[in-house]
Amino acid sequence: MPSMTAITGWSMAGIAAIGAAVAGDLPYRLPDRNAATPATQTPLEDDMGRPKQLELPRDVETKLEGIDKAKVDFLKSGVTGRYVEKDALFERIRKGTAEEISAYIDAMQALHAQVEFKAGRDPASIPLDTRSPWFNAWKVRRSAALDPKRDAGPVELSRYIGGWGGGFATFAGAPVAMTPADLKAGKVDVAIVGAPLDMGSGWRNAIDGPRALRMTGGAAGNDMYSMINPNTALKIVDYGDIAIDQNSTERSVDHVREMVGEIAKTGAIPIVIGGDHSLEYPNVAAAADVHGKGNVSVIHFDSHYDIGRGRVHLLDHGQPVYRVISEGHVRGSDYIQVGLRARGPDLETFGWMRNKGMRYHTMVEVEKWGWDKVMARALQEARQNSKKLWISFDVDVLDPAFMPGTGTPVPGGLTMREAQPIMRNLCAQNDIAGIDIVEVAPYLDTSYKTALNSNFLLNACLAGIAMRKKGLKPGYLNPVSVDHGLDAYHGKKN
Repeated sequence: MPSMTAITGWSMAGIAAIGAAVAGDLPYRLPDRNAATPATQTPLEDDMGRPKQLELPRDVETKLEGIDKAKVDFLKSGVTGRYVEKDALFERIRKGTAEEISAYIDAMQALHAQVEFKAGRDPASIPLDTRSPWFNAWKVRRSAALDPKRDAGPVELSRYIGGWGGGFATFAGAPVAMTPADLKAGKVDVAIVGAPLDMGSGWRNAIDGPRALRMTGGAAGNDMYSMINPNTALKIVDYGDIAIDQNSTERSVDHVREMVGEIAKTGAIPIVIGGDHSLEYPNVAAAADVHGKGNVSVIHFDSHYDIGRGRVHLLDHGQPVYRVISEGHVRGSDYIQVGLRARGPDLETFGWMRNKGMRYHTMVEVEKWGWDKVMARALQEARQNSKKLWISFDVDVLDPAFMPGTGTPVPGGLTMREAQPIMRNLCAQNDIAGIDIVEVAPYLDTSYKTALNSNFLLNACLAGIAMRKKGLKPGYLNPVSVDHGLDAYHGKKN
């Protein structure tokens, strides 16, 4: 059986040829690779696995006299750092006999021979059966000819005029749109779309993020801070869920990129509800596809840095930032990270980030200077070179007290009291290319606070977009909700 030579998706054009080949009507050949996915390239300077030469102390050099030169060169290559810390290595050599040292190096060489990829022994890709007549069925669109004819435009799924529920649950209680024609006909401002990708995270359940946000309130209705109801001020739709191949992150992200681009091309702002944070890669790439490389900056809220390099899989929820930058969709200097506090990055990774020109803002910086100064700095950085802003919001940037339902929680994060005004003001101050809210894993939450708080953050984003549309200044607070106005307690009667 022929197997794929790449782990990314394939074009839909091949499905007819596959069926014909199976029937014996045509010679079989592999379909063309999906043009949306660039060839995977890892810049040499980003190869995290390259060892650094190890300098041996003089007494260790002396102890190694008489040991086979190839074994000593192996030690000096630095690859032993993957298996044993250098001080422990030196101590073992100092205490060992020549025979023990030689056997010790033999053991590490044998281990090293098994760890790295070896052609002919190890599969270089995950094989797919490209002869399957259903190869692309998971993402092939239904033809409109199969449905009753209707005029283009959003469709209201609520059965009743007032009240909550009674119909079909949607993001922010919004009507539904299914096609770009619906978005254009409805002059839609914001299209909220689910992307239940669950293969990029080591802890599953992000698949239920979109479902949980649809079923839990908080995204729709009046924002008391601005006294604006986004559902009234904006034309918002639920654009359904993007099809996901839950056996392949690589196949899925191609289609996510197509769909997010489809929304953005109509002029609507895509808000993507995940799903794990692998989605940041196709989301931001799609924004760059539509608005142009160099025209989009990113503010990335996360407790993790997400620039994992040198991993076996080319994409998971710890690598999207690296993929976006290394493939040139966004300049490193236009990537701003906020809220970092997990066990990484280490000094080497911080160095990589600085070399790429990235701007990072850790919770250490917040502790020293406070949120107002840090966010003012981050916003200034995001505006330096780009016209459009993508906001990527991993919910684990919040403290687990507010977001327990996420796969990689880290204590010491934002509070909801901090996060809501930050998101509202960012959306009010910027020309938003899009937003993603990811890593909601509701089954890890014994309450419903994770979905509820995520929806309130979504409402803050929508309120900010509405404020910008109405021409209100960032930081605007409606005087009616600020003060009861019956006296001049704060110095000025409203």
